[in-house]
Amino acid sequence: MKKNGQVAAGRRAGGVPTVSYRPTPGRPPGLEILDLAGLAARADERERPLTVPARPAFHLVVAMRSGRLECSVDFTAYSMGAGDWLWVWPGQVLRFPDGPGEGDATVLVFPTGFPDAATAALIQNGEHIPHRLITPGKARQTALLRLLDALAEEHADLSGLPLEAYVETLGNLLSVILIRLVHLADPRRQPPSGGNEPFRLFRQAVEEGFDRTHRVEDYAAQLGYSPRTLTRATRAVLGCGAKRYIDNRVLLEAKRLLIHTSLPPAAISARIGFAYPTVFSAFFRQHTGMTPTGFRSLTKR
Repeated sequence: MKKNGQVAAGRRAGGVPTVSYRPTPGRPPGLEILDLAGLAARADERERPLTVPARPAFHLVVAMRSGRLECSVDFTAYSMGAGDWLWVWPGQVLRFPDGPGEGDATVLVFPTGFPDAATAALIQNGEHIPHRLITPGKARQTALLRLLDALAEEHADLSGLPLEAYVETLGNLLSVILIRLVHLADPRRQPPSGGNEPFRLFRQAVEEGFDRTHRVEDYAAQLGYSPRTLTRATRAVLGCGAKRYIDNRVLLEAKRLLIHTSLPPAAISARIGFAYPTVFSAFFRQHTGMTPTGFRSLTKR
């Protein structure tokens, strides 16, 4: 794994395109299971080759069975081998610089609302896990692959159960795999007690509004909570305050646009909610120790 790898080439003049979730015609929405060739074919259908950076609006889990696969997620390049699992979250910038390659992998594609509310809450809590690449030990890998094979078998047997039972079966099997991956990625992480509804709503509001406001007070007024409640709720889940969470989200978007597009810093400043480019530059320097232009130059080849 290496930082800032293979992402500078082919910067786009506009923003990074979003790829929406689209189920296979004739199948119920919720889960798609593909191989790497199938993933590439889907991308080509939308005229978004795997070699071009894009933001999937869905979860994508890649389980490598053999061979190698090169990919980058946001600012990190991964060289995946047999036994590796990679979990890409909705909104992250994904690119396969060499296309699908020659490896053998199973790819799970599913929207945030699938499989069920309880699992969705758990994996949203796991969104902040420190590592996206997971390499289970031999025993756990064997168990995960058995589950994956069972999931693929059920997925292929569309007529074997009534539709409702079919979808529920897929959801239950996927839930077990996702729960295992969350805890393998960060064994110390505990599920939030009581569900932490204030943080869930705050997180969603920030995702929808960070390009307009960076003030905790604005989100508190929107959601009907006090700023102190949002800070306590955010600290309970992430260990940082609400303002730090907002700043981190804004900084992440700034880095994505600086690395994956050719937009000038002034245009990026406006896109992420700064009234003046000078304020954006000061914010970026405060959090990274460098100017936006200096950060972008690190990825030039």
